[in-house]
Amino acid sequence: MKPPALLLRCRVMHDRLRPARNRFVYPVFCLRVDIDSLPALQRWWFGVDRGRLFSLHTRDYGPRDGTSLSDWIRPRLAALGLPDDGPIWLQTTPRIFGYAFNPVSFWYCYDKAGALRALVAEVNNTFGDHHAYLVTAPDLGAIHARTVLATRKLLHVSPFNTMQGHYAFQVRETESTAYTGIDYFDDGGLLLRTSIGGRKFPLTLPRMLMALATQPWAAIAVIVRIHWQAFRLWRMSVPFHGKHPPSVPPVG
Repeated sequence: MKPPALLLRCRVMHDRLRPARNRFVYPVFCLRVDIDSLPALQRWWFGVDRGRLFSLHTRDYGPRDGTSLSDWIRPRLAALGLPDDGPIWLQTTPRIFGYAFNPVSFWYCYDKAGALRALVAEVNNTFGDHHAYLVTAPDLGAIHARTVLATRKLLHVSPFNTMQGHYAFQVRETESTAYTGIDYFDDGGLLLRTSIGGRKFPLTLPRMLMALATQPWAAIAVIVRIHWQAFRLWRMSVPFHGKHPPSVPPVG
């Protein structure tokens, strides 16, 4: 029987192809939780809608008002003619000491037979905006490792990108590993490749403490890296001749 929550020790890869090549990889850890089992995850060290060392707040996702995540996503699946009675898992970075910034969280929506039928990519930018992309196989069938899940871009994320183009998602899963890739295409073709992938472990306090010990600044590292990479891209893209660079706009 699968536990109601998993710890993922992952690596995030980001590879921008234009106007200057900029590729980087860094370690992260995140959680994958069964949204119907959230009440059972309460611990002295882990809270759902409660202040703990690690926590998830339902108002960070879906309807953003703290109401049932299941009641938000299942009608959307049903409206597309997809099974709405299978398990749904949310993959996200937990709040650590109350803080987290998630550029993207993923909802994996399965049918009762265990086949992945939909993926929701819930994207946040650094301006406080968010959008949930619900993507499916072209025939609304089971999603496999080679299935491309395409959707038009609808949220402004980076000052270095326009609002044109589309995303292409791919998901590869085994019992012990997880991988989700996102390619972004603008009018000039493939511009950006990103992915998150790693190994799954049952969620326990010792594993969470070990993850935190190896990444003690995990709570703020994501937002710091976003701004650092934005600065590097700006430096590569625009020659600078003064003593002090202008302020760099944030990038999601």
